[in-house]
Amino acid sequence: MYGKKVMEYFMNPKHVGVIENADAIGEVGNIYCGDKMWLYLKIEEVKDKKIIKNVRFKTLGCVAAIASSEALARVVEGKTINEALEIKDEDILKELGSLPDAKIHCSLLAINALKEAIYNYFKKNNIEIPEELENHHKKILKMLEKAEERRRELEKN
Repeated sequence: MYGKKVMEYFMNPKHVGVIENADAIGEVGNIYCGDKMWLYLKIEEVKDKKIIKNVRFKTLGCVAAIASSEALARVVEGKTINEALEIKDEDILKELGSLPDAKIHCSLLAINALKEAIYNYFKKNNIEIPEELENHHKKILKMLEKAEERRRELEKN
């Protein structure tokens, strides 16, 4: 079901953990499958460019979610924030080799965590947030709202 690289990233992730005093944290979840992901970034300014120097993640989820988190960390580390904003779920899939169709949403979850972390960084540092990133953040908030509504419904029953 999973390719060699997916299994390698799942079994031997190198970026698992938390960055104390992270410059940016992205937190996302998928209300349908229950996966939850936290992405931590350490960002340094080098020659007027903001470079992602360290990436760590904590993911509660399936093989594909954990492998996608590791793939994202490997792809984004060393990139500028602007370069990181250009990363798409297709880039994560390419890094992994492939995922079964039913698991492609895990690569999107990783991208959502990255965008939320960058949004968090911009917000904390009073940096103007691009419209596209602001709109993406609003979508994430709506998804979190739906997840909370569902949780409350389940508690009632």
